[in-house]
Amino acid sequence: MTKLQDVIVKTALEQLRPVLELLADGEIHSGESLGVALGVSRAAVWKQLQKLEQYGLTLESMKGRGYRLLGGLDLLSAEAIRSQLDDSAQGLLKELLVFDEVGSTNSLLLEQMEEGRGHAVAVLAERQSAGRGRRGRNWISPYGSSISLSVGWEFSGGVQGLEGLSLAVGVAVAGALQRFSVPGVRLKWPNDIWCQGRKLAGVLLELKGDLTDRCSVVIGIGLNSGLCAKTAGEIDQPWADLQEVSPGVTRNELAAAILSELLALLASYSQRGFEFYRDAWLALDQFSGQPVRLQSGSLSWTGTAAGVDESGALVLNMEDGQKSFHGGEISLRGAV
Repeated sequence: MTKLQDVIVKTALEQLRPVLELLADGEIHSGESLGVALGVSRAAVWKQLQKLEQYGLTLESMKGRGYRLLGGLDLLSAEAIRSQLDDSAQGLLKELLVFDEVGSTNSLLLEQMEEGRGHAVAVLAERQSAGRGRRGRNWISPYGSSISLSVGWEFSGGVQGLEGLSLAVGVAVAGALQRFSVPGVRLKWPNDIWCQGRKLAGVLLELKGDLTDRCSVVIGIGLNSGLCAKTAGEIDQPWADLQEVSPGVTRNELAAAILSELLALLASYSQRGFEFYRDAWLALDQFSGQPVRLQSGSLSWTGTAAGVDESGALVLNMEDGQKSFHGGEISLRGAV
């Protein structure tokens, strides 16, 4: 069977990867030394460097000395990630791909799942030009400043057996963060990972196939790590960045930890279900016991958050009794 890496068309950004790898250390490099390392003229180097700013990368030119990328880059490496996976995850992961740019890692894998190429495949991208979050929102993911990860997995038994999966994925991401003692990690129903009261990461699940028998799921995870102030201005809610709350955690080691937790979950979810992860989710519930407001289109409900039930539905204590709400197009906010 053809591997996914052999059917993806490379983008123009990937042509800049060699010069980015040289500049990733954040040190000053002369045009001459860059040209020698790349095997091109200084004029060709300059043409490449001029293209970097359109991807949100800040290049500093120092007269008579050379160029440097302010702050450097923490570049993703498939080899580095694989080397840090848990032993069980090594055996579960069929293919791991890192791209410099894709439209959406989820969309890419969904297309390949339809052609039988996506099961047990993980895709990461340095940049998404059309990243998607829950409820159709854009997910901001500039070059080298986030974890943009999607994993494809096939399940039998239909959609009912996948109840609560998005919440369980949140538990897996929280577990990965806890490996590095990231402080203040909490979960917000149904798809968000918070840190110190702000959103750090989000989960997006998308399904294809026979919803009553065999179906394919793509699990997308977006996590902020190293966002610049300019990019952060585009985010429309309070946000957290991993490098601010836990500096020094590299994207490669974090991606390996997330994959290790996630692959173990996916391999056993059909047998365990959400019930296995419910207590862990409840222990991290951001809004437990707090007044909240739910919004779905023109409808809204207020009450006190009372955790989630065995299926992952949000339980709300309201004036007229206790009610359960399932995910979808429902937004949860703290009541003002």
